[in-house]
Amino acid sequence: MKKISIALILAVMITSCVSKKKYVALEVENGQIKSELTKTRVEKEDLENKFAAIQARVDNYNKKINSLTEQNDAMLVNVDNVAVISNDTKKAMRKTLQNVDASKLAGAKTLKDSMNLALSYNLNKSMDSSNLDEDEDISIDINETVVMISISDKMLFNTASYRVSNKANDILQKLANVINSEPSVEVMVEGHTDSRSIRTSKIADNWDLSVLRATSVVRKLVDDYGVAPEKLIASGRSSFKPLAENDTNDNRAKNRRTRIVILPNLDKFFALMGSNE
Repeated sequence: MKKISIALILAVMITSCVSKKKYVALEVENGQIKSELTKTRVEKEDLENKFAAIQARVDNYNKKINSLTEQNDAMLVNVDNVAVISNDTKKAMRKTLQNVDASKLAGAKTLKDSMNLALSYNLNKSMDSSNLDEDEDISIDINETVVMISISDKMLFNTASYRVSNKANDILQKLANVINSEPSVEVMVEGHTDSRSIRTSKIADNWDLSVLRATSVVRKLVDDYGVAPEKLIASGRSSFKPLAENDTNDNRAKNRRTRIVILPNLDKFFALMGSNE
């Protein structure tokens, strides 16, 4: 009986020791798992922080790229050494050129030629000159960063007169609208005559006639169409800047003209003209 009791006690002690070892082993394993889990969480947070930093850098780079793209669109480019425009303006110009007559467009060999066509198209559209002969009554050009509108004197004056005729009202109103639409422009009104001499009780010579015609147009723009006088310059060139030889009636008619020289910010001016599309 005593031997059986001792055997039972030994069995219980052995079983208890085994269970305790397993418990300790499980505790160690549990601790390792918790440690690994903690380590994984820390690594996850670290990776998330690194990813957030990388994403922030990517967002910053994208902003810089977009900014550079916008700056590039607004960047000024030189046009054949006579004008400076932005890439945005070039895009607007190309859009306008889609409306220009194909035969005229075919003759445009340079960027300056294309700009001339686009500005001419928009200005003519703005001035609604459908009743004019574009080659003889009105022409529009750009040179040395200025816009020049040349108007035949038959549209503005009677022969040998410097008084603006009523038939000029429509074209001067439209010209005033263009000038008044952009505050930054300055405008020189320049009178030109043919080479035939003139002398009356009120007109001393062609110099006098060319200046009187310019001042008449300036007064009309100010008094009747609300153009700010500080924007305007009146000048006369007499017969010394002819477009053609003064040897025929047709050539002399070409030389009798009033030229409106507009000195704008070309980007703003083209944007203004483009808004008429």
